[in-house]
Amino acid sequence: MRVFRRFSLLLFIALALGACSTNPDDETVGWSAQRLYGEAKDAMNNKDWQRAIRYLEKLEARYPYGRFAQQAQLEIAYANWKDGERASGVAAVDRFIKMYPNHQNADYAWYLKGLINFNDNYGVMSNVTTPDMSDRDPKSTRDSFAAFKEVLTRFPDSKYAADSAARMRYLVNALASHEVHVARYYMKRGAYLAAANRAQYAISHYGEAPALEEAVFLLVLAYDRLGMEDLRNAAERVMRTNFPDSRYLKAGGERLAKDVPWWRLWDPDW
Repeated sequence: MRVFRRFSLLLFIALALGACSTNPDDETVGWSAQRLYGEAKDAMNNKDWQRAIRYLEKLEARYPYGRFAQQAQLEIAYANWKDGERASGVAAVDRFIKMYPNHQNADYAWYLKGLINFNDNYGVMSNVTTPDMSDRDPKSTRDSFAAFKEVLTRFPDSKYAADSAARMRYLVNALASHEVHVARYYMKRGAYLAAANRAQYAISHYGEAPALEEAVFLLVLAYDRLGMEDLRNAAERVMRTNFPDSRYLKAGGERLAKDVPWWRLWDPDW
């Protein structure tokens, strides 16, 4: 009886699988892994991203241990990204990195993750002119930076290393500009301590960014409004030492003879 039950169960499973595989609406019935992958690549070449994703997902489901399955995961991530589905792209590449951390294409996986998140940077920086950025967190920009850094750290000889380094430099500027914008926003609203903290963060974390000059200036101004003279004077020394030709310093030249501190000339409440 036990043998009969087991045979019946196996027969049921076989019949169920057979019914699924003969679905008349599925054009890929009976396709090999190689054909599925080839058709997916053709679809990608034609920028038919959704069709490519459909083939690749079928490939991964039907042949999870085949030689095309691992590459299919990366292709799914890429196709989702190109199709505008960045969240799905990141999820796919994260799954690949977790499952195959030492894969021969691991450098490309990290680079692709950086690219997917890099595109969101344009969205972050396009909001710089909006009235309120204090509640915005450029997470995708930081994630992109971290992914490109992983390429440089773990795969310094990778063919993706040079481009990763260039994109990191751009992202540092973007992140610093974001922090400075938020500090400026806080200054306008009288939240001087918050402004000082954001300016200090930019100085500490993005010391090579062009936005550093304004960050130091905002730090001087914020400490002045807080009445912290020692900290203000220290920030001013940093300003004069590192940015002797700063437009903030030069603009006050004509009025300094009247004993007006240069930073007050930029204070909208002065």
